[in-house]
Amino acid sequence: MLVKSISKENNKQKEKMPQYRVSLSFVRLPDVALDDFADAIIAGLNGNASYPAPPVTVAQLVTLKQTLQDAVAAQAQGGTTATAAKNTARNALVEALRKDAKYVEISANNDLPTLLGSGFQSASTNRAPSVLDKVQIIGVDNPQAGEFEVRIDPVANAKGFDGRIKSGTGEYGPTISFQNSKSILFEGLSAGVIYTLQLCAIGGSTGSGDWSDPVSHMAM
Repeated sequence: MLVKSISKENNKQKEKMPQYRVSLSFVRLPDVALDDFADAIIAGLNGNASYPAPPVTVAQLVTLKQTLQDAVAAQAQGGTTATAAKNTARNALVEALRKDAKYVEISANNDLPTLLGSGFQSASTNRAPSVLDKVQIIGVDNPQAGEFEVRIDPVANAKGFDGRIKSGTGEYGPTISFQNSKSILFEGLSAGVIYTLQLCAIGGSTGSGDWSDPVSHMAM
């Protein structure tokens, strides 16, 4: 009986321990701030014995960061090609940071000082209801004719998602509800038409998060 009591008490203590996770809020940083954040990660991982083998090495992060810097400078001269190049460079750096963030979270083994030593930040462990993050759309695919399948970053504590879509400069249509981030599918679209869509997360202290930044895509 004593052994069982001790075991139960240990389990309760484990349940009360906060689970530290790496914050992914850096994906929403402006380009200049993202560049500064990458500097912090490079400094935190460089020579850090707690993180001997990050999936994206420090040298690779330096290269990706410089590529983004160059692309931002070129974009200042204007042009859609320069803007596309900047977006590609930014996405590459963000994806690299995501990979290292996951590695850091696992390697830190729920030790907060070790996690913070990487340069990454810890996500909040507060379980009280809070305002949900704005949805970040990371891609739109055309799985079938007349369909958009939307990929987004996970939103903590979201109970579902609402979406809206429009063509051209028209008004948004009725709100469409989706059960989770894996089921966001817009249907009945006309081939060759460029549509603009937005999403918001449902739940939290206010009932829903803010609408995402609008994203445009052509239906096939």
